[in-house]
Amino acid sequence: MIIIAKKTKKKENKCNPNCCTTDFSSMCKGGAIYGMGFIGALVYFISTATSFWMGLLGILKALVWPAFVVHGLFKLFGL
Repeated sequence: MIIIAKKTKKKENKCNPNCCTTDFSSMCKGGAIYGMGFIGALVYFISTATSFWMGLLGILKALVWPAFVVHGLFKLFGL
């Protein structure tokens, strides 16, 4: 039995050097801003809750606070 070894070519990394980076410091800024906003919204919605269910709704509202901000901006500018 004869085994023939096939040569394989390495695939070249054709990645754009501007988008293929391991520098995560510039990519994590949006997450930090969202996290601080989440904590602020969580504190606000829970502190204004009048019952357990309103507190639970406050937690859910804190998760989607950017939608409330965008909706408010659209109403403000009449869009």
